Amino acid sequence: MRYSPAPMLDISKIRAITLDLDDTLWPIWPTIAKAESTLAAWLVQRAPVAAALVADAETRLALREHVVRTRPEMAHDMSFQRRELIRLALQRSNEDTRLAEPAFEVFLAQRMKVEFYADALPALVFLAQRFPLVAVSNGNADVARVGIGSHFHASVSAHELGVGKPDPRIFHAAAGTAGVAADEVLHVGDDAALDVLGALGAGMQTVWVNRSDDAWTHDREPHETVASLNELCELLGAAPVRR
Repeated sequence: MRYSPAPMLDISKIRAITLDLDDTLWPIWPTIAKAESTLAAWLVQRAPVAAALVADAETRLALREHVVRTRPEMAHDMSFQRRELIRLALQRSNEDTRLAEPAFEVFLAQRMKVEFYADALPALVFLAQRFPLVAVSNGNADVARVGIGSHFHASVSAHELGVGKPDPRIFHAAAGTAGVAADEVLHVGDDAALDVLGALGAGMQTVWVNRSDDAWTHDREPHETVASLNELCELLGAAPVRR
């Protein structure tokens, strides 16, 4: 169900749309679970002790926390964290740390095999016909490798830029790739804090994709809330095509 909190969404101001990826276009945790299973199976044949470490959820979390604690300046970079987690598991297992890079590539290749929400691909076609789309993600999904690059004008990620959402710099960088001002951008995403509050702080209009009918618990509100990308397309259906 959609509601329209103040301030009201001004569709006439929108000249570009920035779009979150994980949990907006596809559910992320089934994707990550398959990638972790594929990684563990690959390691079993080459580094079985490390494979057992990365296959155990509690140990894997402890390894990640160690990486973030010892390299806090890289906390924004999911690819770095995953690669170093694997390297640390190999090191603690007295196995070949040179396997870290190819092991990470195995993980990453599977991570790109996402299963889209049913509304995602039709929405991308619809939206890309009307506005330049820019992907904005804290994760390491690559729109080209995922197979949707043709719908996007550009892509901005935390691991490439060096900062992630909700930092306003990633939103401003995304607006810059589209050649528009921040207040001419509509940001669309599922995360209340990272996407909505982050984009509001950057001066953008926002739409919260709330597929689970969660309660809004923050002081600042999105310009609009939708339960699906179909509703987003209905909301923007009267908008003129802009290029």
